[in-house]
Amino acid sequence: MSTLPLSPDELLTTTRSVRKRLDLSRPVPMELIRECLEIALQAPSGSNAQSWHWIVVTDPEPRRAIGEVYRRAFRTYAEAGGPNSARYADNPARQATQLRVGESAAWLGERMGDVPVLVLACRRVAKLSDDNQADVWGSLLPAAWSYMLAARARRLGTAWTTLHLDYEAEVAELLGIPDDVRQGVLIPTAFYTGDTFKPAPREPLDSVLHLDRW
Repeated sequence: MSTLPLSPDELLTTTRSVRKRLDLSRPVPMELIRECLEIALQAPSGSNAQSWHWIVVTDPEPRRAIGEVYRRAFRTYAEAGGPNSARYADNPARQATQLRVGESAAWLGERMGDVPVLVLACRRVAKLSDDNQADVWGSLLPAAWSYMLAARARRLGTAWTTLHLDYEAEVAELLGIPDDVRQGVLIPTAFYTGDTFKPAPREPLDSVLHLDRW
């Protein structure tokens, strides 16, 4: 394997959403994608059902089509406020971070179809319930995160995106996804430019930690 010498803590704290630094010109060997997915398959799933499915899109034509769907979804999202920084007017540092997030999200929104590899993590499920769906997505999303961690270890950048789900049926038809398979996340994947990543600023632990009760 072509892994980087990252400690577990470093890997977990520096796996960032990569957008502007995705290298859109450099092909990604399918061997690396397969390595990442093999690791993803080791994630837990309820009752060991392993009901996940992975669609890896490298063909330029469907990538462009997915990119158009994502562009449309992002523009609707942006018009509704997007990653709004105004709510952090009393916190200049947080506001600056949100502005950067918004700019990079807009950059990817216009270029999703140019990313060399698009990975859709899906799960076979007959019907989504109207109440708590933790049992459904809890058996898919840990595997998707494992894929992203494995990609980080191989100098691949990824981003967690779900805006296309506003047009899930359209993407399903485009890719021939069966009716009983639902999409959970779209993960653009590419080599990244620059050297590395550092931990992101986060709110203090004690602001969200509750001991024994709320």
